[in-house]
Amino acid sequence: MEVKGLEPIFHTHLDSASACRWWSKETVAVVTGGNKGIGFAVAKQLAEQGLTVILTARDVGRGEQAVGTLRSRFGLRHVNFRHLDVSDPCSITSFASQFRRDFGLLDILVNNAAVSFNEINENSVAQAEKVMRTNFYGPKLLIEALLPFFRRSPSRGRILNLSSRLGSLTRVGDPRLKAMLESDALREEQIEEEVARKFLIAVKEGTWEGEGWPAHWTDYAVSKLALNAYSGVLARRLRAAEGKLTISVNCFCPGFTQTSMTRGRGTHSADDAARCGVALALLPPDLLATGNFYVAVTGPGGVSSKL
Repeated sequence: MEVKGLEPIFHTHLDSASACRWWSKETVAVVTGGNKGIGFAVAKQLAEQGLTVILTARDVGRGEQAVGTLRSRFGLRHVNFRHLDVSDPCSITSFASQFRRDFGLLDILVNNAAVSFNEINENSVAQAEKVMRTNFYGPKLLIEALLPFFRRSPSRGRILNLSSRLGSLTRVGDPRLKAMLESDALREEQIEEEVARKFLIAVKEGTWEGEGWPAHWTDYAVSKLALNAYSGVLARRLRAAEGKLTISVNCFCPGFTQTSMTRGRGTHSADDAARCGVALALLPPDLLATGNFYVAVTGPGGVSSKL
């Protein structure tokens, strides 16, 4: 995926949203893992822009509490909770069925839900299978389940996958794997076989450290490497199938954000990170690209608008 800075987005959209508003309360957005952190902030900011938002969480109590807070404290009435555990294929199937029944059409999908079981300076792969199931297989299955419901309109559907620079190709030590992932001929089954499955086998056999996988937060990094690769393949697939850009697929790295995953450490808040993601999700149609990897970095004033 091509890496992009955020400067054009900030100057043409975020600071003047009312001038290029293409959405309404009929615009429907799904945000996974929305009960806390960046997901909660994204759901809140989309709802503040007047969209209908479906906030999902695997913990029903926490998800309902999050929606209750958005409604009672912030007056955001167009926020709805639906249970979804992205690590469970049955839960994804059930959610897709409920979505079709209750909402029908989808405009924006923000795949935010993710897990990591490492401390900042640790590198355990003890939970590698769960990490891969939640961070790669889950978003992939959810996208495929919801694709039929995306609204075909001039404003275009939007899929935004929250990812990480830890999954960058520059962190891959195996030249053969790197070349495969860089190829425009890359196929989805290759990602599953040569990245996800091969990594999990290496973990099980205890050989992963010598095989060129990313060296920091390895299981999390590999899950995001696979997600980035899939996003690029999907972007090309959808554009080829439609003959034009009708659904965009992009990845977004929010940077080192103060969330539970980082144990509250980080250079900026979840609200700041979400602001970048929401700007991407609400880009005017004429500025909307596909197959890109956007990165937010921080400077003295907080989140910066460029690399």
